[in-house]
Amino acid sequence: MFVFLVTLFAGFVKGAVGFAMPMIMMSAFASVLSPEQALAALILPTLVTNVVQAGRQGLGAAWGSVKRFRWHIAMVAIFILVSAPFVPVVPQGLMYLLLGIPITGYALWQLSGRSMKLDVGRERRFEIVTGIIGGLYGGISGIWGPPLIVYLLSINVSKQDQMRVQGVVFLLGAIILTVAHLFSGVLNATTLPLSAVLVIPGLAGVFCGLWVHDRLDIAQFRRWTQILLVLSGLNLVRRGLDILASDG
Repeated sequence: MFVFLVTLFAGFVKGAVGFAMPMIMMSAFASVLSPEQALAALILPTLVTNVVQAGRQGLGAAWGSVKRFRWHIAMVAIFILVSAPFVPVVPQGLMYLLLGIPITGYALWQLSGRSMKLDVGRERRFEIVTGIIGGLYGGISGIWGPPLIVYLLSINVSKQDQMRVQGVVFLLGAIILTVAHLFSGVLNATTLPLSAVLVIPGLAGVFCGLWVHDRLDIAQFRRWTQILLVLSGLNLVRRGLDILASDG
């Protein structure tokens, strides 16, 4: 019941602002499941809900997003495959801190009314760097969204485009993550049934969240995105400190 309710809520948040589903699930599941079980449980709900999000405006629009953000997508895919085999050996507490601290700082900067506008000549470089960071963290933790959100906020895409791009990038990353962890052993005969069952509350939450999303204007959408990014970053920091404390 606990993991069902968490997945329902995570799906709702994803439907409303387009991200944070795996972060919510991973942080909550960690209190009742091992890190490997928590990661496995979120894989299929994340995969299926991203199909809904990416394809909401049709295949043509989704393919346009693939072409526009191809460098970020390629880096995420490559580096998820690179980092996934290291789940059992990488110090996850340190990884959470290294991701959570800069994400929180950036989001607080945005919430303060300041903005980070990228020069056109630097956009490609930033797109590649955020893709590499997202992929490295994604393979280890199942979380590769925050670097993409930082990039999209920095180039000021529209609300509809941001939702679709997030869905496309997260979907392709989720496919790679699924394949990678079928081979790593994280997704196996024991964990696969739980992950499959959680698709149901995940989809229910997403459709409720999309209803709310359609009623948010662009200013509200960006503000809630920034607030959620702060909360996500702080949660990553909290999780990292908890893991380091337990290891110590």
